[in-house]
Amino acid sequence: MPRTLVATWFGAYLVEEGRIVRSVRAPDDPAALAERARLRRAGEITPEELELLSDPEHAEWVTRDRRLASHGLAFDPRAVGKLPAAASVPDRAALRQALLDDAERAVKRAWDPSIHLEEAVRAAADLDRVRNLVGERLGSWTARDFPEIDPGDHARAARAVLDEGGSSPLGPADPSLRAARRQLAELYRSIESLKAAITDSVREALPPRAPNLAALLGPDLAARLLAQAGGLDRLARLPASTIQVLGAEAAFFEHLRGRAPPPRHGLLFLHPAIQGAPRSVRGKLARALAGKVAIAARLDRAGASIDPALVAAFEARRNRLRTERPAGRTRIRARRSLQPLDRTAQDR
Repeated sequence: MPRTLVATWFGAYLVEEGRIVRSVRAPDDPAALAERARLRRAGEITPEELELLSDPEHAEWVTRDRRLASHGLAFDPRAVGKLPAAASVPDRAALRQALLDDAERAVKRAWDPSIHLEEAVRAAADLDRVRNLVGERLGSWTARDFPEIDPGDHARAARAVLDEGGSSPLGPADPSLRAARRQLAELYRSIESLKAAITDSVREALPPRAPNLAALLGPDLAARLLAQAGGLDRLARLPASTIQVLGAEAAFFEHLRGRAPPPRHGLLFLHPAIQGAPRSVRGKLARALAGKVAIAARLDRAGASIDPALVAAFEARRNRLRTERPAGRTRIRARRSLQPLDRTAQDR
């Protein structure tokens, strides 16, 4: 019966016919145990296993550990997978502490500070929705006794209640109702002030964290794109084709169901160069901008400084599309003129 190499968290053992022939124990230090756990997860060999494999006869051994089988041992799923019952197993407290320490280090390595920008952008969007809801109610209520105020002018309604006293012959006679409406106007002002403060903080915090994205897109759009992608780390891993349609997920899935054409852009439509471009070139511009965003995100993830060539390359592409647009439109019209209008025309 061939000898079997059994790997455990506390060492490596060579087993033959139910007894341990050789053993190399791992140290009890939690840091050393955590390092060995990392090596096993990565498919690598621990020092204890390497010491046993230094035996020239290891080519005749078997294992049921596929990780060890890739290092010269014969793989046998029927081989011994655990130690004999008589083997001494150390207390698992050291292993538990080692795994907790390793998990803490992994969390620190994976931490993306841009999560705070992401939360700030989402908070501003939530406040915007709440402000509109409160403003609609305030405008409707104020217009009852101030007919000259447009119910949709929420800021004017708040000024009428707070700054101009809110007194009207048609106003609520009950003092508690007047006080309640005043508190509603104060709430609208407070939400508006808080949203402005969060927006200003995002504009101030984003350029140091993502200078290339801020230079290419502007702080507001760059922050929204980071929030939509789930942070700078994930944005830096996304291909340009995905970045191009970020924010248009609903339209993209409608396209996959065959109910709509593919979206040409998502949040990138908010960029002034795309928003102000003719419809015929918006898709090309969004594709070019998405490619530059992908590069900018990777530069920012690596901590690089601003690369002015990104903005220059996008502007050059934009200028080329401006000059190519008339010829492109002529070709499209000529091609469409050759197509039949309907199925009846095909039979003529």
